[in-house]
Amino acid sequence: MFGWPRTSASIRRIGPAFAAACAKIHAQSFAHAWTLAEFESLLAGRDVVGEAAFATSLFGGRRLTGFVLSRRGADTAEILTIAVTPALRHKGVGAALLGRHLATLAAEGAKSLFLEVETDNRAARALYRRFGFAEVGERKAYYRRADGIAASALVLRRDFD
Repeated sequence: MFGWPRTSASIRRIGPAFAAACAKIHAQSFAHAWTLAEFESLLAGRDVVGEAAFATSLFGGRRLTGFVLSRRGADTAEILTIAVTPALRHKGVGAALLGRHLATLAAEGAKSLFLEVETDNRAARALYRRFGFAEVGERKAYYRRADGIAASALVLRRDFD
């Protein structure tokens, strides 16, 4: 009811200054969240591409509402993580981030992109399918859920034309 009024959103490149905001959203999104120090280190890396969605309020303030991080090596990249604040999930923020990120990686010379996704994460799997990712493998017991049970991950790949 008294949430942040959203009038517009933008996506742009981010660096270490956004580590705390990313860590907060990541903690709301995954059972085993990465630390602030891990985000600071990743976002400072020359091989990491970080992009984030920002919502702009009616009053001119901006807040980070989602982000995606990838690591590049030669002409291959891997999405390390993508997360959206819980209040804005299933509202197109993840799709906008992924679409922009794919364009960025392609423009920077990536020929293929990999990622892992938990087998039970139907929403994420549907999003990745929409963007042309295909299953190329599986990692048994790759993730650990909040209840301690191991979960498998699918390895997905998308080639850039």
